[in-house]
Amino acid sequence: MNTLPVSFLWPSLLWLLILVPLLVLTYLWLLRRRKKLAVTYASLALVKEAMGKSPPWRRHLPPALFLGALALMLLATARPVATVMLPSQQDTIILAMDISGSMRAKDVEPTRLIAAQNAARTFIKELPRHTRVGIVAFAGTASVVQQPTQSREDALAAIDRFQLQRGTATGSGIIVALATLFPDAGFDVSTAIYGNDQQASQARSGSPLEATPKKAAPEFKPVPPGSYKQAAVILLSDGQRTTGPDPVDAAKRAAERGVRIFTVGIGTVDGEVIGFEGWSFRARLDEDALKAVASVTQGEYFYASNANDLKKVYQSLNSRLVLEAKETEISGLVSAAAALLALLAGLLSMLWFNRIL
Repeated sequence: MNTLPVSFLWPSLLWLLILVPLLVLTYLWLLRRRKKLAVTYASLALVKEAMGKSPPWRRHLPPALFLGALALMLLATARPVATVMLPSQQDTIILAMDISGSMRAKDVEPTRLIAAQNAARTFIKELPRHTRVGIVAFAGTASVVQQPTQSREDALAAIDRFQLQRGTATGSGIIVALATLFPDAGFDVSTAIYGNDQQASQARSGSPLEATPKKAAPEFKPVPPGSYKQAAVILLSDGQRTTGPDPVDAAKRAAERGVRIFTVGIGTVDGEVIGFEGWSFRARLDEDALKAVASVTQGEYFYASNANDLKKVYQSLNSRLVLEAKETEISGLVSAAAALLALLAGLLSMLWFNRIL
């Protein structure tokens, strides 16, 4: 990684900047020559009157601005490159949200689920209008509750429909999110989640995933992790996986397709003992798994111990997904700055001295 803020595609052309000090020396020589010629006047008073009463720096400012413009033009020919914040190319965000029974815990007020819903609503409302949002909910299994859409109303309504269920299949949530992003990739979601045993056929019969048709998988070549800029997955969970595929293995599938997964852990590390449908258990946060998922995909892990933290996490994610640092050529910007300086030099010269320079 370059340690300098600006690099150049054609650095050899920077030698042209040697013209700048040469022009400065030429300008100083012309000033001295002009003073020598002034003594030939019959009266120095006539020279002072001709120069007027304007401050001496005025006559030097337009040439100085023009010299700055020339320096910027020469820099632009070397094609400077810098890392700048530009609008992100991501046009699809998948929110994969945990709706397991542990989300009823109240260590995040009023409950983990309500806090997550509120933060997700704010996140969706602040996304650019061109960004599509898809919603995946996972508990004992996973399903798409809202296909990617630009309709904020539909996405918010899907979040409002969440119903708590048993189990935490974090890996299933990741796989369904991938299948949603790549509907033509030939994902066999049921096999990926349940395997090829009898459990698979039983699960397909009542699973919301059974409507996903099988497609012939096209030839697939893995890409570098984090290289797919058109989409990202935000996964929120509060507990340990209790069923389904290993989330890290599922994350590796995402990494092979270049999809980044940003994971958000909600709740306390010690957890809370809660009851759900006759069961009593301690809901602990598995930070290690969530960190591993983010790391494998070149994403990032965030921890939210309360509702305010969760809101800040989503605000941070929004800014990261809307704007991203990109290394890009800035020759156009440098040239525009040079043009502005040259224009200002000409205007001042015309205004003060009735000449171009």
